[in-house]
Amino acid sequence: MNLRIGHGYDIHRTIAGRKLVLGGVTFDADFGLDGHSDADALTHAICDALLGAAGLPDIGHQFPNTDPAFKNADSQILLQRVIATLRERGWAPVNLDATLIAEKPKIVLRLNEMKAALARSTGLSIDAIGVKATTNEGSDDIGRGLAIAAHAVALIQKL
Repeated sequence: MNLRIGHGYDIHRTIAGRKLVLGGVTFDADFGLDGHSDADALTHAICDALLGAAGLPDIGHQFPNTDPAFKNADSQILLQRVIATLRERGWAPVNLDATLIAEKPKIVLRLNEMKAALARSTGLSIDAIGVKATTNEGSDDIGRGLAIAAHAVALIQKL
């Protein structure tokens, strides 16, 4: 088999007093996401999609929140390490598609910046990366602005 697909999902609660990073882009917001690293839910979902496609353990196994080395870690560096791990095992990403689910901030204006950051971290071209944003229309914790989630799908190919 030369192609594999993986799916990733991540969710983090919002928290005051922390910068908000999504897809490697820092947003001007009065909150951030709670987590051990920078809590970039979009990048974490992408990491899990890539790892899952390769049949590898998820991001929590690769970069455990019990390891102080990953405290406040830049998730783009974690993504670069995931790409390196895939390549060591003979795999390379083909494309990524991801959806952010958040009530705020307004994400659509920053989609191209996120795609550019993800392209730098993965080695993919910008046109091989899809990033979309939606809301939960006021329902559940995401809809009340208490959390942000992301889904991602990755296609990888055997080198």
